[in-house]
Amino acid sequence: MSEVDDIGAEIFRQEATELLHSIEKGLMDLEARPSDTELINSIFRSMHTIKGSGAMFGFTELSQFVHEFETAFDDLRNGRAVVTYDLIGLSLQACDQIGKLMQSTEGTEAENRRILANLGRLMPTVEADAPTATQDTAQSPQPVENGPSGNVMTIVRFWLGTDALRLGTNPALLIDELRGFGDTTIRALEDRVPTLGDLDPTDCHVGWEIEIAADLSDADIDMVFIFVRDDMDLTVERRVEQLSFAPEAPQSLQAPIADPGTELPALPKAQPASPPSAGETMRVATERLDELMDRVGELVIADARLQALTEATSDPAMMAVAEDIQRLVAGLRDATMSMRMVPIGSILGRFRRLMRDLSASLGKPLDFVTVGEDTELDKTVIELLADPLVHILRNAVDHGLERPEERRAAGKPETGMIELGARYSGAEVLITVRDDGRGLNPGKIRERAISRGLISAKDDLSESEIFRMIFQPGFSTVDKVTELSGRGVGMDVVMRTIGSLRGEIDLASEPGQGTTLTLRLPLTLAIIDGMLIDVGGERYTIPLAAVEECVELPAQHVVSSGGSSYLNIRGDLVPFLRLRHLFDIDGAPPEFQKVVVVSSTGGRVGLVVDRIIGNYQTVIKQLSQFHAGLKFFSGATILGDGTVALILDANQLVMLGRDLELRARRGVAA
Repeated sequence: MSEVDDIGAEIFRQEATELLHSIEKGLMDLEARPSDTELINSIFRSMHTIKGSGAMFGFTELSQFVHEFETAFDDLRNGRAVVTYDLIGLSLQACDQIGKLMQSTEGTEAENRRILANLGRLMPTVEADAPTATQDTAQSPQPVENGPSGNVMTIVRFWLGTDALRLGTNPALLIDELRGFGDTTIRALEDRVPTLGDLDPTDCHVGWEIEIAADLSDADIDMVFIFVRDDMDLTVERRVEQLSFAPEAPQSLQAPIADPGTELPALPKAQPASPPSAGETMRVATERLDELMDRVGELVIADARLQALTEATSDPAMMAVAEDIQRLVAGLRDATMSMRMVPIGSILGRFRRLMRDLSASLGKPLDFVTVGEDTELDKTVIELLADPLVHILRNAVDHGLERPEERRAAGKPETGMIELGARYSGAEVLITVRDDGRGLNPGKIRERAISRGLISAKDDLSESEIFRMIFQPGFSTVDKVTELSGRGVGMDVVMRTIGSLRGEIDLASEPGQGTTLTLRLPLTLAIIDGMLIDVGGERYTIPLAAVEECVELPAQHVVSSGGSSYLNIRGDLVPFLRLRHLFDIDGAPPEFQKVVVVSSTGGRVGLVVDRIIGNYQTVIKQLSQFHAGLKFFSGATILGDGTVALILDANQLVMLGRDLELRARRGVAA
């Protein structure tokens, strides 16, 4: 296979994968709306596109399988079959098989026959030995009912782009698709062939005129040329030809018959509904986006250095230029970050399929509800989030939901509910998985933790601390290991993955009512707005999105031995931490200290600092493995003067303030 063929095949796989996801989503929607004809047509169009483009790029066996699958699905379009649970399940299996055929055809023949045979049993009109894609890659249209005066002929004339052959387009396959619509007459168009001296043998100069004995719609023709339409010339005519056996009417009464070479006045459009516009999307390699983000990050650091130099010179002209550059860099940063944002709905489709399969295998009927599919996250976060969500959802079904008989005995509906939601919270995204199952049993979790030596029987733990034991490696409360769970592998992986994304996990549960697990994730992993502070001569950065407000430290709290105290902020008691004490910094603090109040879903806490320097665009640099134990820092950034400032982890500091508060309430010395 040539390099061009390899590129074409890879492009096909990428686009076919997206179409498969679209088909799978459509099938899941169709199960809920079985009478939605537009949904059926949409699924059918995606199948047809995979079939046609697969044949074009040499995926013959895949094209044959999809053709037979498509023929079966056509019974739904024509009302000869109805949507059933078994049909949707078998169609999803066919989607899985198409994915396998995209990668390799070895050992797939038996599975192809099994799926098609089962389709044949569900739909008697489907033959397992249907014509192959090489014999007829297009679905035959319904017979055209012509009037008594003549037949409608469709004349298609097309010239492909000059580079079509180099890009892997095979004109013979396009012509074969048109042949599938009816009797055809084909003629080559040579009027655009250049002279021999100007002829490039790798270019496509020949066009084709094809007369088809059928009344084809614009949609039929666009489906044939869907992948080459933007770079080709296409014209379509329709004309009525007099039947040879039509009785001749008297001249005075005979209706006018169109001349065979004359176009009818009301011909359908030959052009697509709308030409490509500048607002359409284009594919960009992930590596290029990552490289662009890295360059923008370095540009932000260089801009900070320029600002520092400008402040030192106090040159008005230089300051004006520096402000312009700062504005442009900020715009470039925002534009680059927006390129990387992906809606979380892009991965929700696979979870709907997962829930359906788990419900069937475990015998637990459930409703899977998704909320906030348009919520966007950085593409890197989205990619790394898929596996943790799979573990969480599996646990929710296997451990959380009761069996139907248990739910009846508890006065609950037999059908359980699992909700996956996403929403914005400042510069974070909160992803919540909630079920209405049996909930967590803190007593059982505590007993298992004691038996494994994770805690002692004397330890006084809060309920939330007990719940967090399920994230310990190898921890499980299940007595029997199943295919899905019970080995204690999964939730510790979730914790590590979310931690690597600078995220946090909150867990809440009520026995008999269900469990809610919340993931708090940053919108982006690259550049944030930060507040630069000074503590003991060292500079630190606090993510600006976590900052609620800044206040003066009251005089009565200026002198303290350390630990946690409280501020009265508009009637609310807010615990505060002295960063000098936390970081073990010697020396006397300044007379007027400031308190930066930060918040997260776990609450809020005040951070006592020496000085607030100002806002700062922060390019996040990951800490090395040697610094993994510094849990109060989420990274570092390079300042304009070249020095390094550590980035404070607001979530960890809020949790520390909350833990100190709980210990104080239990009478334990802080």
